[in-house]
Amino acid sequence: MHSRANPRSFLAAAVVTAALLAGCQKDKPADTDLAAPQTPSDTGALTLPQTADHPLSEGGVEVPKLVIATVDGKQYDLATRRGKWVVVNFWATWCKPCLKEMPELSALDAMREHVEVLGLAYEDISADDMKVFLKLHPVVYPIAVVDTFNPPADFATPRGLPMTYLIAPDGRVADKFLGPVTAKDIEAAIAKAGGPQAAGQS
Repeated sequence: MHSRANPRSFLAAAVVTAALLAGCQKDKPADTDLAAPQTPSDTGALTLPQTADHPLSEGGVEVPKLVIATVDGKQYDLATRRGKWVVVNFWATWCKPCLKEMPELSALDAMREHVEVLGLAYEDISADDMKVFLKLHPVVYPIAVVDTFNPPADFATPRGLPMTYLIAPDGRVADKFLGPVTAKDIEAAIAKAGGPQAAGQS
């Protein structure tokens, strides 16, 4: 007796693939971008929400665990960041909206003692190629490359890029956003979740 493929499995896979393609579309291979990096553009290929006003609620776990090696050879353990607000940002080198938000995330990490940022590159790229890319697009926060065939189990598979999680000091997911975010978005989410307000917020 021949087994039949489950059509729902094919449908689910197709939905995830289509959503990722609808988000940030890859214009050129990553190594091509390394040779001739493009300037981030306001007219990127992101067709998902253009602002982060509507956080997602589905997928992932309430208190995610994450242990991953960063491109500088260090180990990053999310559990050791208790007491801090941690911004976990899924991105890719070929995603123009992702590149546009990187300077703001760097400034947030550098200027707010209670906030840390972790960049998770969701793409097939070697650590060496990522190091070259980061010389052209430097950030102050750690970067790790995610295995797209075995992504972090406690985080939902990105439906588009960028996708950002805000982890509270107790380890809970306080907020998450699909689409580009600003430092102001993150600070507002922290204040809404009961954290310290940035200067000028009421």
